[in-house]
Amino acid sequence: MATAVATAGAKTVKRDVPFSWSGMDKKGNRVSGKSLAPDESALRSELRRQGIAVSKIKKQSQAFKAGGKVKPEDIAVFSRQLATMLAAGIPLVQAFEIVGNGNDKPSMQKLILDIKADVEGGTSLHEALGKHPLYFDDLYVNLVEAGEQAGALETLLDKIATYKEKTEALKKKVKKALFYPAAVMVVAIVVTVILLIFVIPQFESLFKGFGAELPAFTQFVIDMSKGLQENGVFVAIVVAGAIYAFIYFKKRSKAMREWIDRVSLKVPIIGPILYKSAVARFARTLSTMFAAGVPLVEALESVAGATGNIVFENAVLKMRDEVATGQRLQRAMENTGLFPNMVIQMIAVGEEAGALDAMSGKVATFYEAEVDNAVDSMSSLLEPLIMAILGVLVGGLVIAMYLPIFKLGAVV
Repeated sequence: MATAVATAGAKTVKRDVPFSWSGMDKKGNRVSGKSLAPDESALRSELRRQGIAVSKIKKQSQAFKAGGKVKPEDIAVFSRQLATMLAAGIPLVQAFEIVGNGNDKPSMQKLILDIKADVEGGTSLHEALGKHPLYFDDLYVNLVEAGEQAGALETLLDKIATYKEKTEALKKKVKKALFYPAAVMVVAIVVTVILLIFVIPQFESLFKGFGAELPAFTQFVIDMSKGLQENGVFVAIVVAGAIYAFIYFKKRSKAMREWIDRVSLKVPIIGPILYKSAVARFARTLSTMFAAGVPLVEALESVAGATGNIVFENAVLKMRDEVATGQRLQRAMENTGLFPNMVIQMIAVGEEAGALDAMSGKVATFYEAEVDNAVDSMSSLLEPLIMAILGVLVGGLVIAMYLPIFKLGAVV
């Protein structure tokens, strides 16, 4: 589909705008979809070339055009749709056309149709995907390339789709584990700040007429309220600056990311979940790569980046170097001191039986279930802990404000 059209005698470029359309295909079936095109005439020409007799075209609002960001789960859905269509015998270009025009997210639709245009122009699928590294990493591209070379693209796409679905499901579980306590703590801090800035000063003006010395705890809370009112902007700037600096250096400093990843694995409750998640992703990626026929040394390089933790990434790269010199994978895993004994033994059995992909898949399934159970257990464990923290923060402020009232009778 054309993405830009030059106006007559000028160099002005028209941007794609979103349209919805309906019509009849070559077999007389009624079809409809959404597409991006410079104008209505360009879209009619493109649909006519595809054998679609257009009956209605309607320009969509710009909200459709905005489209939103392409997310990893969008790529997982796309992989499954493409694998299903190729398995059904639909040609690759036509499959891209169907999946692209049927997608409700314009940014994803544009990505799919861009890849389709490259494939239609004679570019191999893995090369077309490689032009979009933000959405298709080296692991994805390498697996597609292996499928093209082996003549089993639909089989490999099915494995990729399964891999993406399981890894995204695992990420969601880990995010759930981290989000719940973080969200509650943020709410607790916001409520505490609101009480200190807006509620405590009202009690302070009331206490001034008591004519008695305030309890130490009450005076401490009032002083804290005054300090926050006087220096609140400065405190907010310092906190925002600290958060920005943390994010900035985390993105740019490998040493800091490694330190954070290493420490996060040792954090109570959260650490074991992150550890099991990394083991599951290691095993799932290794299983998928090995099943695709990718050599072990090359597979380990892709596996390293897929673990999601620099500590595991460095360990897997060290394993790759040892395996490249003739060391067995089992021995290389033992030398890292990072993997559980059960995982090492199952990998050893897989090596001996020539079924490394199957055994790695079983390890991945086991640890994915472990992560799921750990997240559920953590939620049950954290609920009373979070309630206790909220009670201390909010209840402590309430008690501090009511302590002088208990002494009011003595003053009177």
